[in-house]
Amino acid sequence: MNHNKRGVLTRLKTLVNSHSQGFHSPAPKRPKQDPSSTENDLDYSVCRGRIDVSKWKTLDAEELGITSSMISYPSQFVLKLLRRKGFESYLVGGCVRDLLLNRTPKDFDVITTAKLMEVRAQFRGLARAEVVGRRFPICLVHIKGSVVEVTSFETVARTSNRKEQFLYSLLPKCSNKKDLFRCKNSLRRDFTINSLFYDPFANKIYDYTDGMADLRSLKLETVIPAQMSFKEDPGRILRGFRIAARLGLSLSRETEAAMWKYSSLVKSLDKNKIMIELNYMLSYGAAEPSLHLLWKFKLLEFLLPVHAAYLDEQAIKEDAPASNMLMKLFFYLDNLVACDRPCDCTLWVGLLAFHLTLVNNPQDALVVWAFASVLYHGEWEKGIKFAKEHAKMYVNFAPEIRTSSIYKSDEEIAKAVTKLASLVMHSIPALVESNSLLQSMSRYPSFPQSDMIFVPKKAGKLASAIFKMLASDVEFYKTERRKNSKINYGMLGKGHLSEIAFVLGKIVLETMSSGTVGDGEDSEAGQCHLKTEGTKEIAQSQLPDLVNHEVAAMNGEGHLLSIPNSECRQGKSKKRKLVKNRCIAKKKMSSGNQELSEKFEYKENKEEQQKLVKLSQKVDMSTEDSLPKKKNDHRKQLISDRKKITSANKSFLHQAKHMKTDEDSTCMPSQSTVSENHQVIANSNIDVNAKTTNESNLKKKKKGLSLVEMFKGK
Repeated sequence: MNHNKRGVLTRLKTLVNSHSQGFHSPAPKRPKQDPSSTENDLDYSVCRGRIDVSKWKTLDAEELGITSSMISYPSQFVLKLLRRKGFESYLVGGCVRDLLLNRTPKDFDVITTAKLMEVRAQFRGLARAEVVGRRFPICLVHIKGSVVEVTSFETVARTSNRKEQFLYSLLPKCSNKKDLFRCKNSLRRDFTINSLFYDPFANKIYDYTDGMADLRSLKLETVIPAQMSFKEDPGRILRGFRIAARLGLSLSRETEAAMWKYSSLVKSLDKNKIMIELNYMLSYGAAEPSLHLLWKFKLLEFLLPVHAAYLDEQAIKEDAPASNMLMKLFFYLDNLVACDRPCDCTLWVGLLAFHLTLVNNPQDALVVWAFASVLYHGEWEKGIKFAKEHAKMYVNFAPEIRTSSIYKSDEEIAKAVTKLASLVMHSIPALVESNSLLQSMSRYPSFPQSDMIFVPKKAGKLASAIFKMLASDVEFYKTERRKNSKINYGMLGKGHLSEIAFVLGKIVLETMSSGTVGDGEDSEAGQCHLKTEGTKEIAQSQLPDLVNHEVAAMNGEGHLLSIPNSECRQGKSKKRKLVKNRCIAKKKMSSGNQELSEKFEYKENKEEQQKLVKLSQKVDMSTEDSLPKKKNDHRKQLISDRKKITSANKSFLHQAKHMKTDEDSTCMPSQSTVSENHQVIANSNIDVNAKTTNESNLKKKKKGLSLVEMFKGK
């Protein structure tokens, strides 16, 4: 059991940081189909090898890192109530998989031995419960704003009776009836990693399909043969893409071949179901890899044909690197959302419309900076100021972005931003209306034409409202003032337009920043990184290809400083070492004039400091050997020596003030701070010696002023 735990947890970091894939390879080609593969499509006898009692496992949940405290309160309430009423109840499916991977489940699915009508009856007077669904009915229990899906072991999907009879015949003879009905239910699941049961009362994990092994090997495998599984329910293909994209799983050969063969069956699914799956892919933190899989398996040309045609066109270009701005937009969307903090579909609809606009109407980089900055800052003045500061760099996204014209006036920029907002609004119908889609597809005459629409018009209307204010009078654009830059995920998930506009602006700004190219100070100034709560840490291996820079530092205003090449990196490294040494020297100056003179590297200053040391030592010796008889003579000599020390310090400070190095401007304290430090050094010596003299005088005559007071009097 400990081995099982270690096997899963060692994969956790890989699963959390799944690698994004680029679009610099040729368009994917459909593999050749095996003519013999169709013979067993409906032959359920091939399932016989899938049921192996020797592979059944009962695992300790605690040893795998799962406790009941990880279950949401509404789900715990449902589980406990059903158990108190005498019914068996378990968690099943993706939530168990996510708990094993230490991820936050999108939702918790409960399965029980009670019939659905009995489930509904148990919650009468306690919570609203309703039975929904025809092909596979479930009971939805509404508790404190959350919905818990409850299924029954008694529910059988309306599939072939032949399959049910055959699967039942495959079940081994076993005295444990609970094992039998759990195993039978697991055989109806889509993928092995989704067929695990968790009993929170016994604290056990039940595995009947070797799902734990597939989870350890990061492999997506169907429970029954893949061709049979996808033909029975084509929706499993889309779910497979979503799971593989989110967890970074590989596809088994059998699964991949079946996906290619039956991908066309996705077109037969209900449009609402397709939209639900599409939203799961794009709103929950795995949009970029999901789009890549859809494009690879030729399903993007069915779901989002204009964007699929664009990717194909970019992939076949040999004279220039393929633009990946579309994927970068969704990459930065993924950095902000997750299963436990999704966005409303209005956000990704707005991103698709924005990118489509840039493809059809390439824009000046400064205009795009201003457009996004105004959305992010919520007002024109801050937005235009930010845009001008970051528009000096060349942005390498073709064909979407043109060279920036940084000499445009504010009025010219305002007109261009207004026009861009209007163009985005006019691009939205291509996502929600068949006629507009066909018109947009005319740009790609060699690409298969499609008029299939899955994005609801309501989502398009809401997305259009985001850009309406910019299109009317951008200079007076102003949203409700934000207290800080934190994303309100509650508002984002519910589709509040102000929050969606803020996040959309942030995504575009981050995308533009990732495409900047250059070197030197201008390159550093051109980089922009907007820190927002919820932003995921981006591993260095996942940084955009176009900006293959090493992150060097983050200044106080949120700029991402980067080093453009190896030579510059070496120079910066040497410079930092020198700065570090100088900082150390500055700190050691405060310990005394002698140490300061030893550490200071300039010869003239070093000689000057040696004089200070001699004078200081002379004063100390004269103080210790002073006698009451020669008090007045000594006091005059001491005052004269102090004046020399003060004069020498002023000379030293004058020289230090005129030292101009890059290190002083980046690491060392300001000049005023240095001056204050040296004055403290001088005063420190005065105070120490003054104290010694004063004590000597007090012992002899117990009167008189201290040397410090005398100096002040002078």
